[in-house]
Amino acid sequence: MPNAPERSRLTPPLFALLILLGTTGPLATDMYLPSFPAMTREFATSASGIQLTLTAFLMGIAFGQIFWGPLSDRLGRAKPLRWGTALFVVASIVAAVAPTLTTLTIARALQGLGGAAGLVISKAIVADTTRGMQTARIFSLLMTFGGVAPAVAPLIGSVLGEFGGFRTVLWFISLIALLMAAGSFGIYRETHPQPQRSTGNFLAPLRIALSKPRFVGYMVQFAFAFGAMMAYVSASPFLYQNVMGLSPQGYALCFGINSLGLITAGLVSARLATRVPLRRTISIALGVLLVSSCAMAVMAQLGVRSLALAAVIFIMVTSVGFTMGNTTGLAVAEVREVSGSGSALLGCAQFFIGAVATPLVGLSGEDSPVAFSITALASATVAVGALVYTADRFHQPKLG
Repeated sequence: MPNAPERSRLTPPLFALLILLGTTGPLATDMYLPSFPAMTREFATSASGIQLTLTAFLMGIAFGQIFWGPLSDRLGRAKPLRWGTALFVVASIVAAVAPTLTTLTIARALQGLGGAAGLVISKAIVADTTRGMQTARIFSLLMTFGGVAPAVAPLIGSVLGEFGGFRTVLWFISLIALLMAAGSFGIYRETHPQPQRSTGNFLAPLRIALSKPRFVGYMVQFAFAFGAMMAYVSASPFLYQNVMGLSPQGYALCFGINSLGLITAGLVSARLATRVPLRRTISIALGVLLVSSCAMAVMAQLGVRSLALAAVIFIMVTSVGFTMGNTTGLAVAEVREVSGSGSALLGCAQFFIGAVATPLVGLSGEDSPVAFSITALASATVAVGALVYTADRFHQPKLG
């Protein structure tokens, strides 16, 4: 497939837009979490009723990617991206003024559906505009920013909530949505020309992507490495406070240190992408993830409750930072002709596995790390298994 020179450039404004598109979903997911108690009182409902609004958003963002990805392969990136961001703006405004919990839940589902367009199409745009090792490098940088967003979102939401209540938080999300839409309409220019667009059955691009064993292998590595990360994120409050006995401030400090490790790993991985074969980096990182997960499982079974657990968790989290961008880069390299659908499958698998891992970590109670350690170990084992699956007969593809 010929490369059009004008499609081989990723300009700074477009890169900034891709960062915004890739982080808006995580920001909208986590920013209003500190406001849950206030929302429970406002809508006179239970905690589970408010949590349903988060579930609705995650469902929208997971399955919305399966809609927007193939659509962008068929119609080009610009129209679906603009339609999705416009929907995100409208739904965000409705959420901010929602008079009832039902209205808020529906608005959050539509937010997820609209935000999914930015998440999936931003990956496809990277595949459209970069070649060679630059693809993995850009994905590593984007994943780094994506890793920062969930860490800072609750802090921003907490400050805004203290200042003006939970509706201020929702209005701030609306402002971010407006910026995303403005960039989609004003900065982005089509990167997927007509001759390269898919035709025929709407779901055909999804089948094409799933028919490529290497793509499936990299997708599984990506999704289950993220599953281990989500197991940590969802378990972290009780791991640090209930199990290790830290104060809320100590928990925040440890969470921040781990976020710094994740960010540093992503930046280092981006530098290594042009010098070290991606599979070598992934192999080492997933090996470290598996060994540290095993160590965590052993320590949990032995009843260890000291800060030694924090050290092992730091190693686990940092290792994930070396895998996410690289596995994404290798995956989209396998399906450049249907990169929108490939990105959709990556995103759907990511959020689905993350959603499955999240509730599992609490099965052993709030004062035990056993369920977390088992969930992380199972995720790491599957990821390593997928790495082995793509090893011998599936040599690293040429990314260009």
